Amino acid sequence: MPVPLPIILPAAAASLAYFNAKSSFWYDAALIKSLVKAALRVRHGLKHDTINLFYTLESSAQSARLANQPFLIFEGRTHTYAQVYDRILRYGHWMRTRLDVKPKDIVAMDFENSDTFVFVWFALWSIGAKPAFINYNLSGKPLAHCIKAASTKLCLIDPAVASNFDDESLKQSLPNVNFAVFTPEVEAEAASTAPERAPNSDRSDDSMANMAMLIYTSGTTGLPKPAVVAWGKCIYGGIMASTLLGRGNGDIMYTCMPLYHSSASLLSFCATLVSGSTQALGRKFSTKTFWDDCRASKATSIQYVGETMRYLLAAPPQLDPVTGENLDKKHHVRAAFGNGLRPDIWDRVKDRFGIETIAEFYAATESPGAAWNVSSNDFSRGAIGRSGWLYSLLTGSGAAIVEVDWTTDAPARDPETGRCRRVKPGEPGEMLYRLPPEDIQQRFQGYFNNKGASDSKILRDVFAPGDAWFRSGDVLRRDASGLTFFSDRIGDTFRWKSENVSTTEVSEVVGLHPAVREANVYGVQLPHHDGRAGCAAICFDTPVPDEATLRSLAAHVKASLPRYARPLFLRLVKEVGVGSQTTGTNKQQKQNLRVAGVKPKMKSAIKAEDSNGEVLYWLRGNTYVPFREKEWRELEGGRVKL
Repeated sequence: MPVPLPIILPAAAASLAYFNAKSSFWYDAALIKSLVKAALRVRHGLKHDTINLFYTLESSAQSARLANQPFLIFEGRTHTYAQVYDRILRYGHWMRTRLDVKPKDIVAMDFENSDTFVFVWFALWSIGAKPAFINYNLSGKPLAHCIKAASTKLCLIDPAVASNFDDESLKQSLPNVNFAVFTPEVEAEAASTAPERAPNSDRSDDSMANMAMLIYTSGTTGLPKPAVVAWGKCIYGGIMASTLLGRGNGDIMYTCMPLYHSSASLLSFCATLVSGSTQALGRKFSTKTFWDDCRASKATSIQYVGETMRYLLAAPPQLDPVTGENLDKKHHVRAAFGNGLRPDIWDRVKDRFGIETIAEFYAATESPGAAWNVSSNDFSRGAIGRSGWLYSLLTGSGAAIVEVDWTTDAPARDPETGRCRRVKPGEPGEMLYRLPPEDIQQRFQGYFNNKGASDSKILRDVFAPGDAWFRSGDVLRRDASGLTFFSDRIGDTFRWKSENVSTTEVSEVVGLHPAVREANVYGVQLPHHDGRAGCAAICFDTPVPDEATLRSLAAHVKASLPRYARPLFLRLVKEVGVGSQTTGTNKQQKQNLRVAGVKPKMKSAIKAEDSNGEVLYWLRGNTYVPFREKEWRELEGGRVKL
């Protein structure tokens, strides 16, 4: 007897949904579609010598469909594709004639986010020059180092950060560099220059591996290094991000992440360009203006990095000044895109702000590989990457997660074969990406004029003689369902009581306590103890925790973490995300905290302006209690064993 159609269809739909979830078939298809689109764009660019993304802007500005569409929104000003194109031709002509910028020149840019940043950036591309994006928070020695490392003869400066260049010793250390502040008068002069287009020959590039720009590492364990960002990375990153998010006509992405970083410049702005959509831009991140900017620009998606979303969650709800209505969900945002959204606040972000989709990515400026997870349900919640059998079959073994030797912070080698070992599903290990051993630069362009640093990222003879792999420096784990999760950064994981402790996992557990606004966990050295003990730089919802809160937190970590992973010390701070503890991209940093340790400052040495209200506690019995000079002397004298 035939089964009725009304019964067959729902059953078939349910079976298909189950198959799709388990196999990630349709998600794999989206990944493959993105790669194919990017490969075709690169191939077309190389064939016609139009790999420079200036040509993408030019094509859009001259098309009937996009010419008058909004391309850039900044502080109430809207610029169409045609208007941006006209402006960059003017700026480019001005740079050629007044500043003598030539094709292939590297020009340093020290700018806050603004429409001017975009005009200067693309003006340089329009005349065949290469921008070097400087972190506008830098001054003194790090700033001088970044300019010198770029081998540039010209540094263009935003008036808003011009005071960073007031130090005469800085300019004296760079005698061959011309500094030009882009004052309103200078900008007006550039804007009034004739929009003369440089010849195509000035922009000629014959390889996807050729430099498009320099973007600097954060420099958390040393001075920043300029990573070479190739045209291929700009195109692949932009197309992957835009295709997976379904960006196109009518889409408006808002970012206030700094354009000097690849997250905003490549995965937001270049994605906007290649998809023919609109970029809404904020000058800097602020919890007070973030959602106002989103509502004003009618943004349909937002970008976050690091702890951005945690800061937004910690801010009180915005209320309508007239009606008192809660405005948390009064916006057009359907997707949040970025990296660093921790699992402990994943659902809280979606629930409070009414966001349907979280799109996490995992990548690094210099890395030849990346991972993506577009999640609209609970299946891949908290994952930084996702793929299934189809994607793995077609892309081959281009990535591998290998065992780590925690005594050397390097991939472990089999004592008999000398080869690395892949971890089993669910186990943590360092992520590696395959490189062509005879032509490393095709996929990994390294750091500009720094062969030593570039070579340190390459691992040879990993699984076979002569093979080459890129070291990510990150510990990840991939489960049997094809979901990839972040465990920790190599060097951030610390060893205590002969066990390895993941700072990320401990931070997530501590962050789940209802009184904790944010926690940054790291290991500290102690006298008379091997390894490093866990410490958490922490801020609570109230300025000073009471005894009940400290007792409750102690109970929480004891119930949730094994003995060796519990933070033995707390450093109470006003804000985790300020000063040296984060970069300009809201990513937590640990180096300065590790160096500070837990030795209390003598009261006579603490000045009011530098104390930052920091107080130390340690875990004793069932609660955290103050840790002062007396307790440190006992520890130092060997009278306390932890």
